[in-house]
Amino acid sequence: MSYFTEETSADVVNNRIGPHTSPRLRRIMTSLVGHLHAFIRDVELTEAEWEQAIEFLTQTGQTCSGSRQEFILLSDTLGASMLVDAINHRAPNGATETTVFGPFHVDGAPERAMGSNISLDGKGEICLYTGRVLDLHGKPLENAVVDVWSDNEDGFYDVQQPDLQPAFNNRGRFRTGPDGTYAFRGIKPVSYPIPDDGPVGRMLAALGRHPWRPAHMHFMVTAAGHCRLITHIFVAGDRYLASDAVFGVKESLIVDYLKVDSDTEAWRANYDFTLCRQAD
Repeated sequence: MSYFTEETSADVVNNRIGPHTSPRLRRIMTSLVGHLHAFIRDVELTEAEWEQAIEFLTQTGQTCSGSRQEFILLSDTLGASMLVDAINHRAPNGATETTVFGPFHVDGAPERAMGSNISLDGKGEICLYTGRVLDLHGKPLENAVVDVWSDNEDGFYDVQQPDLQPAFNNRGRFRTGPDGTYAFRGIKPVSYPIPDDGPVGRMLAALGRHPWRPAHMHFMVTAAGHCRLITHIFVAGDRYLASDAVFGVKESLIVDYLKVDSDTEAWRANYDFTLCRQAD
């Protein structure tokens, strides 16, 4: 029997795990306790700092609601969400890179006719989005579903302003034909700050970090027999590309939005998505 000491703390705690605990849970908790105790020893955490940490986590939980998830925001801003994404979506060379899902996706967005305009509030500069959905061999994928969503010209998603924006504003789903092509009109998205009026925002301010995300359009692409792809395309030249508050930018996802002189759109953005098979 070993009693709790500064030197043996992690081992003592982990030795209390019961013999019938699942191996995966045992591995996770043993590692968590080991790293947590090593961190506390490394920084020699004071009691006042421990109390501050408890209060921060308490306030984070109290800020969560049916329309806001402050713990996911905390995970995002610490880079944990992107690391989990990277580990769980390792893909073959040539497959489109993934990035964070974000908190603003809405199930049940309407399926719209190819080329339709998803911007319903009349705000923003219209952009024509085009491209193809392909497999790793360059073959077009028919009947792939391209689910898209973005903020509006003011930097807010419809769910953030249910009394101001139409339902499903800047959202839609499109189904590819035999050539794998998709096309729709939305707006050229704008950069926006993540919600920073809660404990996570106060943490960022204390760390000298800003809460801004670079402008992007969200995509979720699905096709039978292929891995689901969740990603963004980012507006080239955005001032926040190198300092995204949630670390979501990847170089391969930065796209040139081209200015055009057209009666139906002011910008065009073209991007092909390459999916890997579920067995790859």
